[in-house]
Amino acid sequence: MEDWLRSAARERPDHPAVIAGGRAVSYAELDESAARVARRLAAAGVRVSDRVRVTHPPGIAFAGLLHAVPRLGAVFEPHPPTDPPEPSLDGGEADVALRQVDPGAVHTVIHTSGTTGAPKAVELTFANHAASAAASADALGTEPGDRWLCPLPLHHVGGLAVLIRCAIARTTAVLHERFEVERVKASLEAGEVTLASLVPTMLVRLRDAGLREAPGLRAIALGGGPIPAGLLDWAADTGIPVVPVYGMTETSSQVVAGSPGRPLRGVELRIGADGEILVRGPMVAAGSLAADGWLHTGDQGRLDDEGRLHVEGRVKDLIVTGGENVAPLEVEQVLLAHPAVADAGVAGRPDEEWGEAITAFVVLRAPADGEALRAWCRQRLAPHKVPKAVEIVDVLPRNPAGKLERGRL
Repeated sequence: MEDWLRSAARERPDHPAVIAGGRAVSYAELDESAARVARRLAAAGVRVSDRVRVTHPPGIAFAGLLHAVPRLGAVFEPHPPTDPPEPSLDGGEADVALRQVDPGAVHTVIHTSGTTGAPKAVELTFANHAASAAASADALGTEPGDRWLCPLPLHHVGGLAVLIRCAIARTTAVLHERFEVERVKASLEAGEVTLASLVPTMLVRLRDAGLREAPGLRAIALGGGPIPAGLLDWAADTGIPVVPVYGMTETSSQVVAGSPGRPLRGVELRIGADGEILVRGPMVAAGSLAADGWLHTGDQGRLDDEGRLHVEGRVKDLIVTGGENVAPLEVEQVLLAHPAVADAGVAGRPDEEWGEAITAFVVLRAPADGEALRAWCRQRLAPHKVPKAVEIVDVLPRNPAGKLERGRL
């Protein structure tokens, strides 16, 4: 396998590789920068199989390191950005021999978000990333002039995958250091990008900020959490092309696309005896497979007669109340459909009578009280699924990727 950046620099040397911080760099410039950084890392003592911890913010320097580290046979390990930033790599340089890329070698170690437990370090190979990029291109399409907007954190797989996909496809990654609703809205309305990766809370904020058009946009890949009821209808009504996606760190990003989702090329899905979603395919980290050869995702779902996946929440999140199982996601979707609700999270609170009492935590965008929201739920849910209590809060705990940290509820 050839080095992705070197190949892109040879085929499209003058094409923008990355746009960030008001600056654009071509593939030739990024290749030269990565080669220079690789020589400096070698001079600093980085060797084959070393893990290089990177805490740079999203930007051109981060992209250079992403391609420089593997050129030494070392492993790229992104972490949340630090403040102040890391020292620069100015100084002496050592010779770096050109090497063929081993598809089975570890390219990246990414730490999971840890929303349901301690974060795990996941090893992804060159082949994992390449298979993921090919499957994504098959689902969303690839055009030579694509510009992919990414306001997601790059130490999570959803953001990092954008940089890797663009390098493999020789297209342009447009990086924002953080999500700023007016900046993203302006970029979409100006027709500056053809693809975008967002989490549902970001799209909700864009909707509430008045986003009404996105000329030239081919798709928003929307993943990383449950999609509020009505959001996809709003997108369809306004002509905003949204493609829900499902994936995780262990699968190098998305493995399912659409609503409901169809498995991407090369992806196999199965539902376990307990309703758990099982996945395997060339983009799945080998170290994450169970003894039966499948990745046990920890998510609950079902496959319909056409093989489309319906995700119903986390297995561990199930609330057992009065002997009945309740998926928090179902209750959250009903609450989010209420016009006064901006955000909602549901958890089980220990209760002597019920075992667990369904408790909803709600952020409002308009006046409403707990009893009115419970009445709304009673009209739309079975009696045992109606929250026993609704607490109005200012904000819900979410990680930088926008995922609800349910354990903190």
